[in-house]
Amino acid sequence: MKTWFFSIEIALLIMVGLRVVSGLIELTAAMLMMRFNSVEKAIAINAALAIIGPTVLVLSITIGLIGMKDQLSFMKIAFIASGVSLILVGLSK
Repeated sequence: MKTWFFSIEIALLIMVGLRVVSGLIELTAAMLMMRFNSVEKAIAINAALAIIGPTVLVLSITIGLIGMKDQLSFMKIAFIASGVSLILVGLSK
């Protein structure tokens, strides 16, 4: 039972950890919205969450690419980076 945990890559564990923390932050924000029971405060909480989502996306993709750097050519990394950039531009417009 111990051996499967040690066979998982460190980059994958960090990516999973980021997603778990992000999910916990989202759940906490939902509970705060219910607790405050105010549309104005819910909008303010949502505004704060708008920063967290893209940040976690970029961090997890960056960590994944660093973990795969031996398997990917420079051209593939450039294509992935441009795709992430386009996603972020699309989210900001």
